[in-house]
Amino acid sequence: QVQLVESGGGLVQAGESLRLTCATSGIIFRSSDMAWYRQAPGKQRELVAQITSDSTTNYVDSVKGRFTISRDNYKKATYLQMNSLKPEDTAVYFCNAKGARYGRSQINYYWGQGTQVTVSS
Repeated sequence: QVQLVESGGGLVQAGESLRLTCATSGIIFRSSDMAWYRQAPGKQRELVAQITSDSTTNYVDSVKGRFTISRDNYKKATYLQMNSLKPEDTAVYFCNAKGARYGRSQINYYWGQGTQVTVSS
C-alpha cells in the first residue's frame, strides 16, 4: 500500500516561513518524481513545485525565489521550504508522487491527504 503523509502546515503571518514534509512508503522513492500542488478555496489545484528522480526542479512563477523543493532518497521524503509567505499562498498543499510500487512496473500517480497553510496579512 502506498502512503504519502504531509506535515508542517499551519497558520503564519506574511513574511514568515514554513517547511512542509511529505513522508512516503510503499513506492520506489528513488525512481519517483515528486511534486507539491496546492488548492485554494474556489480555485483549481495547481502545481507549485516538482523534483524529478534526478533532482531536476521546476517551480510555478509565483513562488520562484521563495520556495525550494528538495528530496531525501534515504528518508524517502520530499520537502517544500516556503519563505516570504504571502496571503495568496494560503491553500491546502498536497504531495504527489509519480512512481511504481515495490514489485510492480506500472507507473501511477499517488496523492497525500493535504496539509493546510494559512498566511495572514
